[in-house]
Amino acid sequence: MPSCKRVAIAIGAVLLTSVLLHPALAQKGDLAAESGRIIALSRAGKYREALPLAQAMVARLEATSNKRDLAAALTNLGQTLASLGRDAEAEPAYKRAMALYETALGLDSVEIAPVLNNLAALYQRQQRYAEAEPLFVRALAIREKGLGATHPDVGQSLNNLATLYERQDRHADAEPLFKRALAIYRKAAGNDSAPVATLLNNLGQLTKSDGRFDQAEPLIRQSLAIRDKLLGADHPDVARSLNNLADLKQRQQRYDEAEPLFARALAIRERALGPNHPDAVTALNNLAGLYQSAGRIPDALPLVARAVDRGQAQPKVALPVLFAAGRAGALPAEKAFDDAIDVIQRGAQSQAAAAVDKLAVRLAAGNDRLAELVRKDQDLAAESETLDRNAIAAVSRPAGQRDLAAEKRDKARLATVAAERAGLRAMLAREFPDFAALSNPLPLRLADIRPLLAEDEALVAFAIMEQGAFVLAVTRDRFDWRQIPRGADALARDVMRFRRGLAPGAAAEGAAFDLAVAAELYTALLAPVEALTADKRSLLIVPAGALTALPFHLLVTEPSAAAIPDPVTGYRDAAWLLRRHAVAVLPSLGSLKALRGTPRADRGSRPMIGFGDPVFDPSLAGTSRGSAGKQAARNIATLAYTDFWRGAGVDRAQLARALPQLPDTADELRAVAGDLGVASTDVHLGSNASETTVKRAALSDYRIVYFATHGLVAGDVKGVAEPSLALSLPAVPSTLDDGLLTASEVAQLKLNAEFVVLSACNTIAGDRPGAEALSGLARAFFYAGARALLVTHWAVDSAAATRLMSDTFRRLKDRPAMGRSEALRQAMLALLDDRSSPANADPSVWAPFVLLGETEVH
Repeated sequence: MPSCKRVAIAIGAVLLTSVLLHPALAQKGDLAAESGRIIALSRAGKYREALPLAQAMVARLEATSNKRDLAAALTNLGQTLASLGRDAEAEPAYKRAMALYETALGLDSVEIAPVLNNLAALYQRQQRYAEAEPLFVRALAIREKGLGATHPDVGQSLNNLATLYERQDRHADAEPLFKRALAIYRKAAGNDSAPVATLLNNLGQLTKSDGRFDQAEPLIRQSLAIRDKLLGADHPDVARSLNNLADLKQRQQRYDEAEPLFARALAIRERALGPNHPDAVTALNNLAGLYQSAGRIPDALPLVARAVDRGQAQPKVALPVLFAAGRAGALPAEKAFDDAIDVIQRGAQSQAAAAVDKLAVRLAAGNDRLAELVRKDQDLAAESETLDRNAIAAVSRPAGQRDLAAEKRDKARLATVAAERAGLRAMLAREFPDFAALSNPLPLRLADIRPLLAEDEALVAFAIMEQGAFVLAVTRDRFDWRQIPRGADALARDVMRFRRGLAPGAAAEGAAFDLAVAAELYTALLAPVEALTADKRSLLIVPAGALTALPFHLLVTEPSAAAIPDPVTGYRDAAWLLRRHAVAVLPSLGSLKALRGTPRADRGSRPMIGFGDPVFDPSLAGTSRGSAGKQAARNIATLAYTDFWRGAGVDRAQLARALPQLPDTADELRAVAGDLGVASTDVHLGSNASETTVKRAALSDYRIVYFATHGLVAGDVKGVAEPSLALSLPAVPSTLDDGLLTASEVAQLKLNAEFVVLSACNTIAGDRPGAEALSGLARAFFYAGARALLVTHWAVDSAAATRLMSDTFRRLKDRPAMGRSEALRQAMLALLDDRSSPANADPSVWAPFVLLGETEVH
């Protein structure tokens, strides 16, 4: 029990959830020394050095009967792994520690609570809220029972659970828990304590979010007063409270009252942390956002310029300011546009960071030169993060407790680390340009984009914020951008309306495709830049947010006589955007240079390799599964990868139950292969459509790599929700083959493909509108060496998929100069205009595919 009290005091001041070291180990002599070394390395951010020590400690205790200490060591190992982003390994360590504690100490021991909190925090970070909640609830119940309802550790657990609820917008559940925790800490630590200030702030933020401004203001002011008294007027936590109060004033449109608060918060952070610290840049953006909201663009512009120069401008603030300044002549039009695309590209990089981190972790496990450099960069990044935390902690101490010499050393080391990382990244760019372009791409400017476009091409990019959006268009000789008066939520609703009726058989269920919605979206999204795009044969579109789930080629450029034609053949008469333009999608602006900057003349020598009809239930391997139910074979809803993740790997029984077999894909692959003259040995079906086969095949020999299977493409949640393709599940899973080909595994394949085809279930959209296009799969395939991807927007009809793919490849073979997107365009229009069946006119039949990547064949 004393050990748990020590934990609460150590972490309760900041109300965190993690426990680095169980104190039971501190009394074991040599174990204490080992533990001390692990702590020191972890505090220095040297998690990679701490890991083998933590692993060795676990191995040593495995040979003893001391299960309690083994549980503590496993908890420490889990914490180290989690710090390295290796959540898939941290989770089973935590679970085993929990089981050992339960065996050794019973189900209700208070020593179990920290590991429950650690595991719950891991789930919360992964947005697995339903799994985090019962763990936080159990930790709370254990502490209430073992320590009493007013113990500080109970306050910590109340705060943890309330924070989980708050992240899910469950304010009614969170508020009473915050209030209970506040009462506990008032009694335990005093009314003017730091934990009380934090909880007052949490409550103020919650009530502010609910629009209860009159209740929020006194809570935030109390938090500010306590922090000011305890910590001094120049403390970063004081700046945080000032920022929160200023935000409240801004929401009330009391701009004159908000301005001095934001300005003081900025001054504190720049003075305490330096002008380039992320917290200082956030304060800079906040003040600029206030000026923008108040219509004071001349005051906002210099602040936005500073943030743009530092590469840390917030799109929601910077883009409206840059747009207004460019229109008013306060900034040259080209400069405003250049700064805007810089802001958009840097924002997209941070959104893709989780996918890049996942690849980097996998690459770092190797033993080649790239692995060495990636590991060094990760170690420097971890050290930088630790030094940054130390800097904040140092300036947070009272003046009499500060070690100015140590602070000076830390600042000098931080500058050295930054310089070392810059040199390392330059080395990566020289030696491994493909990885550098993926992991840390330099933003393109207008002068970089224009020469990469053909005369008959236009590039159209989107930026989406909560309250509005922008569309930007570039051709070889012109550029323009316009505001779209729809924010993220409105566009997500629009895309969901648009996609109704785009699954095979949907019309029979009363969910036909609505041409009026398609025309409305064209008017909102593309009509504003029509002057630049109308006469261009090809559109390259860089979507964002919900628009990644929008099949742009199905927009309608003119109103139709009927929103839902009857009969279905009336769809042939719609003014489809595809009639006017070939359409391709790029996953980012930077990918244009990556795909076109260094054209490759070589190409694979063999026509195609294909993988389809995988076996998801190993008990069916080798049996005759037939082809019954072909039409319904791909009717699975898009499923999140997290639905199948349990412990350190995949819940194979859940996968086998959830994924329908795909016998129709065997016919699809055979038909396409027959048209292309592909050898039967290059078509891998059934159990042979496996990760093992994919990874061992000489994929770089093939011009087309074809996957006909399910796609699991959830959001990129660190450690768990990595997008993947479902292949045959092996009887005995291994590191090489667990049945899911993940994006980071794709990135390590060696391809030389003109096309990668993902004829899967809804691979482009993710599990919700707004998921990044292919949730990282496209980026991974491009990195592996693919020039272009052909992917599906919805559950594809296999007969249509066979015809569309065969026709596209045939046209491109006959006339390579037409380009990939034009070949796909002609194949789709040929099916649409084929009057042999009325069903061919249904857009769900002829329009499921989209081209991602390079449009031309070099």
